[in-house]
Amino acid sequence: MKKPLNSMTVTFDSRSVNEGFARVCAASFVAQLDPTMDELNDLKTAVSEAVTNAIVHGYPDCVGKITLTVKIFENSLVEILVRDKGRGIPDIEKARQPLYTTGGKERSGMGFTIMESFMDQLTVRSQPGKGTAVRMKKRLSVRLGAGGQA
Repeated sequence: MKKPLNSMTVTFDSRSVNEGFARVCAASFVAQLDPTMDELNDLKTAVSEAVTNAIVHGYPDCVGKITLTVKIFENSLVEILVRDKGRGIPDIEKARQPLYTTGGKERSGMGFTIMESFMDQLTVRSQPGKGTAVRMKKRLSVRLGAGGQA
């Protein structure tokens, strides 16, 4: 992939109150592309799901660090990476199945399914005991005056 036109990275504690921060941070950065409200809501939802997974499953018994990176490429391609150094996922294929969860009865098990439905591409890499990286890509509609180089 080519070099991004613009990028940002932020690291924050794995506290549930920071999920909203991550959503707003990603949405604010992507706003330079002049996305539609639907596109912006899709990105925010996907970021929420990825960050919530890192909080609930990556660090179930402690507070750790989560890193959010957002990159913008030519033709309004957005790449979002959410990484943690938590407990990791022993079976990624199983974890990506709808309704599967390790988070207890209050969790729906739909996080990865929701991310997939709102993004064009979803890649999950994980190592037990070392953490998880969720990479999501979405090409936004190119609108006149957008910063994504129409």
